[in-house]
Amino acid sequence: MTRRLISSGSDFEKIAGYSRAVVQGDWVFVAGTTGYDPITKAMPDSVEEQTRNCFATINKALLDAGVSLKDAVRVQYFVTSREDAEKVFPICGEFLGDIRPAAGIYIVSGLYRPEMKIEIELTAKKQS
Repeated sequence: MTRRLISSGSDFEKIAGYSRAVVQGDWVFVAGTTGYDPITKAMPDSVEEQTRNCFATINKALLDAGVSLKDAVRVQYFVTSREDAEKVFPICGEFLGDIRPAAGIYIVSGLYRPEMKIEIELTAKKQS
């Protein structure tokens, strides 16, 4: 079974020793993804924009791995406040409402940087 590493090109991946995603057989494991704009690398203030940016980065990693959001089987959301969780739910539904992977949402005291309001991890499995 071959293992393939997917990179977003971020220098931080090398520094911290991780990949944006790892393809192992039919499985794709996407690392925790925060809301930086995938093009400008700026962090928006709103959790809604951060969530959309997370999905843009995740979607690109999935496509680079040869799958799509339709192949998602598990997703985990980490948000820094209950109020933000309420704002995130409809956006998650926009991206995954028809796919409906197993999911969990966790309210955490903080993420790596204080401006980060959400982090999303996703696992996908290539369809036969």
